[in-house]
Amino acid sequence: MKDIGLKLKEKREENGVSIEEAAADLKMRPSQIESLEEGKKEDFKDVMSLKYFIRDYAKYLGLDGEKLIDEFNEFLFDFTSKIPVDKIEQAKQKTGSNNKVVSPYTKENKNNKQSKKIILAIIILIILGVIGYFIISGIKGNDFRDNNVTYTIRRWTWILQIKLQCLEYSYQ
Repeated sequence: MKDIGLKLKEKREENGVSIEEAAADLKMRPSQIESLEEGKKEDFKDVMSLKYFIRDYAKYLGLDGEKLIDEFNEFLFDFTSKIPVDKIEQAKQKTGSNNKVVSPYTKENKNNKQSKKIILAIIILIILGVIGYFIISGIKGNDFRDNNVTYTIRRWTWILQIKLQCLEYSYQ
């Protein structure tokens, strides 16, 4: 991996491109460019994103991106073939009952699980609020049997506006 990084760094310096300029052109962070050039594969989310970064960066510098990807695949094969069997067995045991694959090349995205829990909690609170409103309205003796239609329409409009505002908030 370091050989690939050195090729990228040498070509960038040969072209007279700064790390910041390359990062801006490729819509990457400068730290990602530095990690590529230093051969730090662990700084990337997973192997596939690392491959895309190598390919795009190589093409940007005028190198053969596919050739570098082939070199990376060879490195990856050599690296993964050296993983001891006991570590693979440990990874299988870590998956537990959910049969989730654990790999040394990917990181779990925990923010996604938290956002789902927050959205679910908001929806439950909205439902409880609406149920509570109807219960309190029933206790106060207002069962919507009022003959004044405009009063009932205003009340339902108000409830719908609250629901819409809550939904808009939950999608933000």
